[in-house]
Amino acid sequence: MIYNNNIIRAEFIRRPNRFIAYVKIDDKEEIVHVPNTGRCKEILTIGSTVVLSEGKNKNRKTKYDLIAGYKDSMLINIDSQIPNAVVEEALKNRKVRTLIKYPTIQREKFFGNSRFDFKLSNDMGEEYYLEVKGVTFENAGHCMFPDAPTDRGKKHLLELVEVCKTGRKAGVLFLIQLKGAKTFSPYEDMDKNFADALRYAKKNGVDVLAYDSNVQENFIELNKKVKVIF
Repeated sequence: MIYNNNIIRAEFIRRPNRFIAYVKIDDKEEIVHVPNTGRCKEILTIGSTVVLSEGKNKNRKTKYDLIAGYKDSMLINIDSQIPNAVVEEALKNRKVRTLIKYPTIQREKFFGNSRFDFKLSNDMGEEYYLEVKGVTFENAGHCMFPDAPTDRGKKHLLELVEVCKTGRKAGVLFLIQLKGAKTFSPYEDMDKNFADALRYAKKNGVDVLAYDSNVQENFIELNKKVKVIF
């Protein structure tokens, strides 16, 4: 997945709310959009280097999106609009080995009253519903989700269990938006309800997958499978 927009670096100043941040570009302070409602506190620190993507819509309120940040020397993509596109690319390129038996890939499809990120299927009539979650929290190679409480995330997991009860297959894929992750687990201390729901989903037939990413300032792609710890 390549960002076709103009990409520049900036210095992070502050983030007054979930949607905007102040950065310094060529010694000039500017407001930018943050396409991630998570906290990202360990990435967006005062004085850190961040990566901006210039928007193409001239009528938008902010000129740039803050899409990534450096945590020491580690580049972490925080663009919450990216994981689905990255996973779709990986599915089409047959990089998710457990799902290669489903060549038909559809985005944003309903099952009952629930809408899932992907519906996968094949000529044998088999169906697989997949949810994707972007992961940005990392500590010494261990990554966790979520970095802020998410009732919506818990709801998605329980809906995937309902899919499995019909005899269909379902899964959740955690795309870790950095390279070099060693392990992944639910962030119990941040959202115990989500962690409990993930374990419940696993016990009731939902696949739990985690992959890290190859990340550059203007590029991100699915990389290697990461061990999930419950």
